Amino acid sequence: MSGTGGGGQLWAISDLHIGYAENRALVEAMQPESDEDWLLVAGDVAETVEDIRWALKTLAGRFAKVVWVPGNHELWTHPRDPVTLRGVARYDHLVQQCRDLGVVTPEDPYPVWDGPGGPVAVAPLFLLYDYTFLPSGCATKDEGLEYAHGTGVVCTDEHLLHPDPYPTREDWCRARVAETERRLGELPDDLPVVLVNHHPLHRHPTEVLWYPEFAMWCGTVLTDDWHRRFPVHTVVYGHLHIPRTTWQDGVRFEEVSVGYPREWRKRNRPPGRLRRIVPREDER
Repeated sequence: MSGTGGGGQLWAISDLHIGYAENRALVEAMQPESDEDWLLVAGDVAETVEDIRWALKTLAGRFAKVVWVPGNHELWTHPRDPVTLRGVARYDHLVQQCRDLGVVTPEDPYPVWDGPGGPVAVAPLFLLYDYTFLPSGCATKDEGLEYAHGTGVVCTDEHLLHPDPYPTREDWCRARVAETERRLGELPDDLPVVLVNHHPLHRHPTEVLWYPEFAMWCGTVLTDDWHRRFPVHTVVYGHLHIPRTTWQDGVRFEEVSVGYPREWRKRNRPPGRLRRIVPREDER
């Protein structure tokens, strides 16, 4: 684990979706408050490698450290993207792009924030989902998908997010969970950790979804107790496009999405505002 010293703040953002010109402009305007600030980017930057690289390069040129985790959109093999890699090969390609830019990924050692509010380990995660956040009354993935198709609420992942060489997305998810669980277990018991993942690590944030069946594409019950098992300072996530703070068993969960322009235009606060993770208000 690597460290830093001095002042600064640790910020987070997700779901930049810079394929929209309005969202790209938000990234162009993003600035740290000091030269020592870090930024956590919790996935769904864009769908094409070119756009993902542009956004992360822009942010890495401004923040002392940028930490990225993939969202489902980065993992799509999108017809607009000349990079036609699928599954693990696409993820590995994105990791290499990040390393070229000096951006921390889930495959790198967990950095330690030693600024105000620290020390805090920052653990970028890539876990996916396994269809275990089932709709009410459904007992299996097949039943859940049948229900979702009946309502017309089906995630585009079903067409564009390929798990190769794993046979299914849930197999890929379970492999990622097992390896990540091992790494988190190696952290010191007395070192708080910020968990950064695109999908929520507990089902409770999905309870406010307008379309509850979409929860199937939002996480896995395998991580339901991670905020209790590990010394978690904060769980940072996105994906839901419902930016808010919730608490579960005394642990803070921060949804840090920007979302689509049609969503953020309806809110009464400026879009693209970074969310401070460390120090918390009660730590200042």
